[in-house]
Amino acid sequence: MHSRTAWICGLTLLLPVLLYLKLLLGVWGLRQDTQAEIDRIEPRIARLQGLIAFEEPLREAAQAVDTQVADLVYPGSEDSATVAAELQTRVRDLLAEAGLSITNSQVLAVREQGDFDYIAVKLTVTGALPALDAALAELAAYLPLVLVEALEVYPARVRRGKDEPEQQLVTASLQVLSLRAVQ
Repeated sequence: MHSRTAWICGLTLLLPVLLYLKLLLGVWGLRQDTQAEIDRIEPRIARLQGLIAFEEPLREAAQAVDTQVADLVYPGSEDSATVAAELQTRVRDLLAEAGLSITNSQVLAVREQGDFDYIAVKLTVTGALPALDAALAELAAYLPLVLVEALEVYPARVRRGKDEPEQQLVTASLQVLSLRAVQ
Protein backbone atom coordinates (compact mmCIF):
# COMPACT_ATOMS: atom_id res chain seq x y z
CA MET A 1 0.00 0.00 0.00
CA HIS A 2 2.90 2.34 0.61
CA SER A 3 4.26 1.81 -2.91
CA ARG A 4 0.96 2.88 -4.36
CA THR A 5 0.99 6.05 -2.27
CA ALA A 6 4.59 6.68 -3.27
CA TRP A 7 3.64 6.44 -6.94
CA ILE A 8 0.74 8.85 -6.49
CA CYS A 9 2.92 11.32 -4.55
CA GLY A 10 5.71 10.97 -7.12
CA LEU A 11 3.38 11.62 -10.05
CA THR A 12 1.78 14.51 -8.20
CA LEU A 13 5.22 16.08 -7.66
CA LEU A 14 6.29 15.24 -11.25
CA LEU A 15 3.32 17.10 -12.76
CA PRO A 16 4.46 20.58 -11.52
CA VAL A 17 8.03 19.79 -12.60
CA LEU A 18 6.79 18.89 -16.12
CA LEU A 19 4.68 22.05 -16.28
CA TYR A 20 7.70 24.07 -15.13
CA LEU A 21 9.90 22.46 -17.81
CA LYS A 22 7.26 23.09 -20.49
CA LEU A 23 7.01 26.74 -19.45
CA LEU A 24 10.81 27.04 -19.37
CA LEU A 25 11.15 25.53 -22.88
CA GLY A 26 8.35 27.79 -24.17
CA VAL A 27 10.12 30.88 -22.83
CA TRP A 28 13.41 29.62 -24.31
CA GLY A 29 11.76 29.15 -27.75
CA LEU A 30 10.23 32.62 -27.54
CA ARG A 31 13.64 34.09 -26.72
CA GLN A 32 15.16 32.26 -29.71
CA ASP A 33 12.45 33.60 -32.03
CA THR A 34 12.98 37.12 -30.73
CA GLN A 35 16.75 36.85 -31.19
CA ALA A 36 16.28 35.57 -34.76
CA GLU A 37 14.02 38.56 -35.52
CA ILE A 38 16.59 40.95 -34.05
CA ASP A 39 19.34 39.35 -36.16
CA ARG A 40 17.13 39.73 -39.24
CA ILE A 41 16.36 43.41 -38.55
CA GLU A 42 19.87 44.55 -37.56
CA PRO A 43 21.21 44.91 -41.15
CA ARG A 44 18.18 47.00 -42.11
CA ILE A 45 18.70 49.27 -39.14
CA ALA A 46 22.40 49.62 -40.01
CA ARG A 47 21.49 50.60 -43.61
CA LEU A 48 18.99 53.17 -42.34
CA GLN A 49 21.57 54.59 -39.93
CA GLY A 50 24.02 54.83 -42.84
CA LEU A 51 21.41 56.69 -44.89
CA ILE A 52 20.73 59.03 -42.00
CA ALA A 53 24.46 59.68 -41.56
CA PHE A 54 24.84 60.55 -45.27
CA GLU A 55 21.47 62.23 -45.77
CA GLU A 56 22.84 65.62 -46.83
CA PRO A 57 25.33 64.30 -49.44
CA LEU A 58 22.60 62.04 -50.82
CA ARG A 59 20.20 65.00 -51.10
CA GLU A 60 22.85 67.03 -52.93
CA ALA A 61 23.56 64.15 -55.31
CA ALA A 62 19.85 63.66 -56.00
CA GLN A 63 19.47 67.38 -56.67
CA ALA A 64 22.44 67.31 -59.07
CA VAL A 65 20.89 64.36 -60.92
CA ASP A 66 17.54 66.16 -61.10
CA THR A 67 19.29 69.21 -62.58
CA GLN A 68 21.07 67.08 -65.18
CA VAL A 69 17.85 65.28 -66.08
CA ALA A 70 16.09 68.63 -66.43
CA ASP A 71 18.71 69.66 -69.00
CA LEU A 72 18.27 66.44 -71.01
CA VAL A 73 14.47 66.14 -71.17
CA TYR A 74 11.52 68.36 -71.85
CA PRO A 75 9.77 69.52 -68.67
CA GLY A 76 6.56 67.85 -67.58
CA SER A 77 4.80 71.20 -67.50
CA GLU A 78 4.70 71.26 -71.32
CA ASP A 79 1.96 69.40 -73.17
CA SER A 80 3.16 66.31 -75.05
CA ALA A 81 1.52 67.50 -78.29
CA THR A 82 3.37 70.82 -78.02
CA VAL A 83 6.64 69.02 -77.33
CA ALA A 84 6.07 66.71 -80.31
CA ALA A 85 5.41 69.63 -82.66
CA GLU A 86 8.46 71.51 -81.34
CA LEU A 87 10.64 68.41 -81.69
CA GLN A 88 9.47 67.87 -85.26
CA THR A 89 10.16 71.50 -86.19
CA ARG A 90 13.61 71.59 -84.61
CA VAL A 91 14.72 68.27 -86.09
CA ARG A 92 13.50 69.34 -89.53
CA ASP A 93 15.44 72.61 -89.17
CA LEU A 94 18.62 70.79 -88.11
CA LEU A 95 18.42 68.39 -91.04
CA ALA A 96 17.71 71.19 -93.51
CA GLU A 97 20.65 73.26 -92.19
CA ALA A 98 22.92 70.25 -92.71
CA GLY A 99 21.95 70.18 -96.40
CA LEU A 100 19.36 67.43 -96.46
CA SER A 101 15.95 67.73 -98.05
CA ILE A 102 13.07 66.38 -96.01
CA THR A 103 10.55 64.44 -98.06
CA ASN A 104 8.37 63.24 -95.20
CA SER A 105 8.01 63.73 -91.45
CA GLN A 106 5.47 62.32 -89.05
CA VAL A 107 4.94 62.60 -85.31
CA LEU A 108 4.36 59.14 -83.83
CA ALA A 109 2.11 58.26 -80.92
CA VAL A 110 3.44 59.16 -77.48
CA ARG A 111 4.56 56.15 -75.43
CA GLU A 112 4.34 56.45 -71.66
CA GLN A 113 6.96 54.43 -69.78
CA GLY A 114 7.88 54.99 -66.17
CA ASP A 115 8.71 58.59 -65.36
CA PHE A 116 8.97 59.69 -69.00
CA ASP A 117 6.89 60.09 -72.14
CA TYR A 118 8.69 58.91 -75.26
CA ILE A 119 7.93 61.36 -78.06
CA ALA A 120 9.04 60.11 -81.49
CA VAL A 121 9.24 61.65 -84.95
CA LYS A 122 9.82 59.65 -88.13
CA LEU A 123 11.52 61.44 -91.02
CA THR A 124 12.60 60.58 -94.55
CA VAL A 125 15.44 62.68 -95.95
CA THR A 126 17.52 62.78 -99.11
CA GLY A 127 20.96 64.28 -99.58
CA ALA A 128 24.67 63.73 -99.71
CA LEU A 129 26.32 61.28 -97.33
CA PRO A 130 28.52 63.97 -95.66
CA ALA A 131 25.38 66.05 -95.05
CA LEU A 132 23.73 63.08 -93.34
CA ASP A 133 26.83 62.59 -91.20
CA ALA A 134 26.82 66.28 -90.22
CA ALA A 135 23.09 66.12 -89.41
CA LEU A 136 23.56 63.10 -87.15
CA ALA A 137 26.40 64.90 -85.35
CA GLU A 138 24.15 67.92 -84.82
CA LEU A 139 21.39 65.69 -83.45
CA ALA A 140 23.84 64.09 -81.01
CA ALA A 141 24.83 67.50 -79.64
CA TYR A 142 21.29 68.87 -79.41
CA LEU A 143 19.64 69.54 -76.04
CA PRO A 144 17.13 68.45 -74.81
CA LEU A 145 18.53 65.11 -75.81
CA VAL A 146 17.41 63.68 -79.15
CA LEU A 147 18.08 59.98 -79.63
CA VAL A 148 18.15 58.21 -82.99
CA GLU A 149 15.91 55.22 -82.41
CA ALA A 150 16.05 53.76 -85.92
CA LEU A 151 18.08 54.58 -89.02
CA GLU A 152 17.88 53.04 -92.48
CA VAL A 153 20.06 54.41 -95.28
CA TYR A 154 19.67 53.54 -98.97
CA PRO A 155 21.68 54.79 -101.94
CA ALA A 156 19.67 57.12 -104.15
CA ARG A 157 19.72 56.85 -107.91
CA VAL A 158 21.31 59.87 -109.47
CA ARG A 159 21.34 60.77 -113.15
CA ARG A 160 24.39 62.76 -113.90
CA GLY A 161 25.99 64.07 -117.00
CA LYS A 162 29.30 63.06 -118.43
CA ASP A 163 31.28 65.95 -116.91
CA GLU A 164 29.54 66.12 -113.50
CA PRO A 165 31.52 65.03 -110.42
CA GLU A 166 30.50 61.79 -108.76
CA GLN A 167 28.64 62.34 -105.52
CA GLN A 168 26.87 59.68 -103.49
CA LEU A 169 23.33 60.64 -102.61
CA VAL A 170 21.38 58.70 -100.03
CA THR A 171 17.82 58.40 -98.86
CA ALA A 172 17.55 57.90 -95.12
CA SER A 173 14.59 56.98 -92.99
CA LEU A 174 15.21 57.86 -89.38
CA GLN A 175 13.15 57.80 -86.26
CA VAL A 176 14.22 60.11 -83.45
CA LEU A 177 12.82 60.41 -79.99
CA SER A 178 13.04 62.72 -77.06
CA LEU A 179 11.84 62.38 -73.51
CA ARG A 180 9.34 64.46 -71.58
CA ALA A 181 9.35 64.20 -67.79
CA VAL A 182 6.07 63.13 -66.24
CA GLN A 183 5.14 65.12 -63.13
